[in-house]
Amino acid sequence: MNEIQNEIAACGLVCAACRRYSSGKCPGCRDYDKAQWCGLRRCVIERGLKSCADCTAVPVAECRTFNNFMSKVFGLLFRSDRRGCIERIREVGYEAYLSEMKLAGRMNRPVTKK
Repeated sequence: MNEIQNEIAACGLVCAACRRYSSGKCPGCRDYDKAQWCGLRRCVIERGLKSCADCTAVPVAECRTFNNFMSKVFGLLFRSDRRGCIERIREVGYEAYLSEMKLAGRMNRPVTKK
């Protein structure tokens, strides 16, 4: 697995900007065995994708896995915009997205250029 796949979670959030990840307390989305509960993670791994940004099976807005109850709770708790993250990855690619997010010090809300 390359560095980008390890630093960007299946849902588009940036593990590399998370304090737990940077302190070594979390190995990131794919390698975190306790994250078996995450259907999104499971789906991305089973399909061999880097993240939901690579999925063409169904639009993100219509994907039941992406928009499940736990995902909505997670979004509220962490004030995250996973859909925005996925859209930004699609716009600029993984490397540029990761650079933007690291530079801004963000993990859960995409940087948008105007």
